[in-house]
Amino acid sequence: MGKFVINQRTNGEFQFNLKAGNGQTILSSEGYSSKSACSNGVESVKTNSQDDSRYEKKESTNGKYYFSLKAGNGQTIGSSEMYESASGRDNGIESVKTNAPDATIDDQTA
Repeated sequence: MGKFVINQRTNGEFQFNLKAGNGQTILSSEGYSSKSACSNGVESVKTNSQDDSRYEKKESTNGKYYFSLKAGNGQTIGSSEMYESASGRDNGIESVKTNAPDATIDDQTA
C-alpha cells in the first residue's frame, strides 16, 4: 500500500511525496506555505488521481518522460520523477492511480 509522506523543507514550506508500496517516490508536490494547504493537496491527489484527463504527459528537453497531475482548476498538484521511456511514465501514472486512493499519511513534521 502507498503512503503520503509530509515533510518540511529548509525554507519552511511543506511538501508531500506519494510513495508506492516498495518505497519508491511516484509523485512529488510543490511547496505549500502551511501544513493545512499541504494536507489539502494530499486530498486533491486522492480525488483527482482516478481521472485520466487530469494527467498531463510530458517529455523534457533531454528526452526523458514525466507527468503532472492537475486539479479540476488546472493547477498542478504534483509531478513525477523522470522516466527513460514513455511506457515507464505510463506505468508511473498507473502506480499513482493504484496507490493514491487508499494511501496512508506519514506526517514527519509532527
